[in-house]
Amino acid sequence: MASPFAPLTKQINAAITSALGLTEAVTLRRTDPRAVDQPLTAGPVLVLGSGPDSDAVAQTLLGWDLDVRRHQPPPAEQRWGAVVAVMTDLNEPAEASGVVLELSGVLRELARCARVITISRVATAQDAPALAATRAGVDGLVRSLGKELRRGAAADGVPLADGVAVTAPAALGALRFLLSARSAFVDGQLVPVLSDGVAPANWSRPLEGMVAVVTGAARGIGAETVRVLSRDGALVLGVDVAAAGESLAAVMNEVGGVALQADITSPDAAARILEATKRAPFNGSLDVLVHNAGILRDKLLANMKPEQWDSVVAVNLAAQLAITTELAQAVPDLIQVSLASTSGIAGNRGQTNYGFSKAGVIGATTAWAPRLAAGGGRANAVAPGFIETEMTASIPTMQREISRRVSSLGQGGKPVDVAEAIAFLASPSASGINGAVLRVCGQNLVGR
Repeated sequence: MASPFAPLTKQINAAITSALGLTEAVTLRRTDPRAVDQPLTAGPVLVLGSGPDSDAVAQTLLGWDLDVRRHQPPPAEQRWGAVVAVMTDLNEPAEASGVVLELSGVLRELARCARVITISRVATAQDAPALAATRAGVDGLVRSLGKELRRGAAADGVPLADGVAVTAPAALGALRFLLSARSAFVDGQLVPVLSDGVAPANWSRPLEGMVAVVTGAARGIGAETVRVLSRDGALVLGVDVAAAGESLAAVMNEVGGVALQADITSPDAAARILEATKRAPFNGSLDVLVHNAGILRDKLLANMKPEQWDSVVAVNLAAQLAITTELAQAVPDLIQVSLASTSGIAGNRGQTNYGFSKAGVIGATTAWAPRLAAGGGRANAVAPGFIETEMTASIPTMQREISRRVSSLGQGGKPVDVAEAIAFLASPSASGINGAVLRVCGQNLVGR
C-alpha cells in the first residue's frame, strides 16, 4: 500500500529540486549480478584525441567487443554510451582546446546514464609550471563537467603517473570500472593510477580465489560488500557484534561465507580474525581487509557527552588502526580498503565526532599506503556520501531530502554502490592504485 504521505513527499522533493536548481532523479544503471558487466556500456563508445595513446585506447576497447568510433557520429538512432577523451599528450593549457571542444560537440548526444571519462597525467611538483597547470586543469574540467551532465550521466577521470602506459593493466582496470555500471554513483571523481599493476584473470570474477574479511558485515553497506565480494569470486569472513549475530549468520549463509561474532574494539579482535582465517575454508589465507564497521552518535559539539565522542572514535578509527597494525605483521601484502566519508572531507553539522573519525581514516590510509606497498600490499579508502541505509533513515525528513538532492545525480546512493567501489579497490584491477580516496557520492556539491 502506498504511503498516505507520498503526495506530500513528492511535493517536497519537487520544491527542493526546483529551489536548488537540480534535476529530477534518474534511475541509475547498475550491474545485474546475473550478467556482470554485460553490456559494459549503455551504447557505442566515442574515443577522442589524436595521438598514439588515443589509438591504443580505441584498439583496447575494440578488444572488449565494444562498438568504438573515432571522430564519427553515433550509429543511426543511437546515442553515445560513453565518451573517452585521451589527454595524456597535453603540455600547454592552449593544447586542451581541440579535444575539449570536440567533447563539447557530442554532449547532447549522450545516452541515459552515459559515462564521460578523461585519461590524463598526474600533475606533480616536479613538472614544469605550464605542464602541471595543464594536467591539473583536466581535473577541474572533470569535476565541473560532472555537475553539468544530466539524465544520470557521469564524468570521471583516470590520471596516470608518468611512465604508466594507457594500456597498462591498472589503467585499463580503472577505465573499465568507470565505464561499467559498477560505478553508477561515482561522479566527478579522479582515480589516479600510480603504477602498471596486474590484470585480473577474469574481468567478471576478479577476486577469484582471494580471501576477504569484512567488518560490520551484518547489514547495510557491510552486507552488500559481502555479497559483491562473493559475486566477484572471494571467500568472505564476515565480522560483527554478537547482537547482530542472527543477521550476520543469514548474510554469510547466503554467500557460503563464515560468520565471526566479535567486537572490533576488543584487544583480541585481530587475533580472533587471524585464528578464524586459519580454519577451513580459508586454510591460512588472507588477502583483503575491509574496514566497514562504523557508528553514528550525532550531536552538536557543545552538547556532546564524552561517551558519544569516545565510542565513535573507538569503533570508526581506533579499532581500524589496531587491527591493521596486527594483521599487517602477519600478512605483509595485505590489501586494505577502509570506509571513510564525505563528512571527513567536507565536515557536517552535528558530526564533529564522526568527521574526526572519518578524516582520521583518510589520514591513516595515506600513512598505511607506503607501508603496505613495501610488502606488496596497498591501502585505499572509499568515502560514501548520502547512502540510503538504516543509519541515514534516522536523519530528520527535511535534512534527509536535501541530502538526497545535493548531488550532481540528484539522489542518494545505495549500499551496493559503495560495495562495488570497495570490490574494485580490492581487486587486481586496482593494483596500480594506492593511497587513494574514492568518493561514492554522486558528486556531492560540497567538498572535493
